[in-house]
Amino acid sequence: MAGNGEAPIPVGAKQEQDKKARSGWQGPTRIWEETEQQAKKLKSSEDGEQQRKLPKRKIVLLMAYSGKGYHGMQRNVGSSKFKTIEDDLVSALVRSGCIPENHGEDMRKMSFQRCARTDKGVSAAGQVVSLKVWLIDDILEKINSHLPSHIRILGLKRVTGGFNSKNKCDARTYVYMLPTFAFAHKDHDSQDETYRLSAETLGRVNRLLACYKGTHNFHNFTSQKGPHEPSARRYILDMFCEEPFVREGMEFAVIKVKGQSFMTHQIRKMVGLVVAIVKGYAPESVLERCWGEAKVDVPKAPGLGLVLERVHFEKYNQRFGHDGLHEPLDWAREEAEVTAFKEQHIYPTIISTERQERSMAQWLSTLPMHDFSATAHAAAGLGTKVGLGAGDHGDRGGWCRPSQELSQALVHTCH
Repeated sequence: MAGNGEAPIPVGAKQEQDKKARSGWQGPTRIWEETEQQAKKLKSSEDGEQQRKLPKRKIVLLMAYSGKGYHGMQRNVGSSKFKTIEDDLVSALVRSGCIPENHGEDMRKMSFQRCARTDKGVSAAGQVVSLKVWLIDDILEKINSHLPSHIRILGLKRVTGGFNSKNKCDARTYVYMLPTFAFAHKDHDSQDETYRLSAETLGRVNRLLACYKGTHNFHNFTSQKGPHEPSARRYILDMFCEEPFVREGMEFAVIKVKGQSFMTHQIRKMVGLVVAIVKGYAPESVLERCWGEAKVDVPKAPGLGLVLERVHFEKYNQRFGHDGLHEPLDWAREEAEVTAFKEQHIYPTIISTERQERSMAQWLSTLPMHDFSATAHAAAGLGTKVGLGAGDHGDRGGWCRPSQELSQALVHTCH
């Protein structure tokens, strides 16, 4: 026993040694390394833990943007080829610390919803989006610091937990800004910047625009909608053209339209048809024919001048706007900022782009290619049947009146 040269290990010490070996214990060095790693983990998670402790609330943001160079408002997840307004917005929300990064990848996680899905090149002065965010300090300043100057968040308000900006919106107001030479007769030079809109022509424009008011079947003013689809019926509250004004030597006018909702390209086609009538390319009777079942060739005005002006939440404001917990969504305090943004970013962009690219002048040159009399000829043919217009569901196969009678009926309706 003495010749072995090693003292026997007590039973208790042996068990303790085995226990340490199983746990990976390697002495004081190992303890120091683990302590350092834990400190790093604690430090790296402090910011995330602090954010998770912040209240996450449903809010709405008032947005203004110039749509030039963007393929519309709505984000196309997985497509980097076509940049949208929401691409820049979501990036700013993540970088400012309002939402976690995975919410930016899947917008449903923050209950994101836009009020209106503006098309390529279309601007907005009063877009509203709803979403859930961390209410960090100086939230508007931080979001805007990560946005380009032509996209601004102008306001923020708390809303009810189940608020959806699209579903709770009662109506939307758009404006369409265009050079007034668009209303000059077709025999007039279509690029004459000295043209000035007369009171008589403005009156005729407004008489025609008023014909859109009310509920109609707008299937001819969009694509992929049939005359029998209920969703093609839309309600227009008002539509008129304001007094013209001169900018940089060119006269412009603004058409305002307020409706419950609009389909793709609907407003641009509504404007386009009135321009075609006033210029003398199409008869006034074509407006009446548009409400019928037959397909009518309706021209689509350029997207450049279209601006989402305002969205309306009358019913929501009546129920929650004065309950002591929520503010009404009227944005009266932000009106000055909205006006300033339009004057600084939207109107100058429309004017300069029109001067450089001449989108309106080029589009006007395509109007002679449209066949506005096609359905009129078909209606006049023996045995041809077309619908009598929106509302007469029980007489969809009725006989169409001759073109002259249609024109007389239109004049009577518009007055």
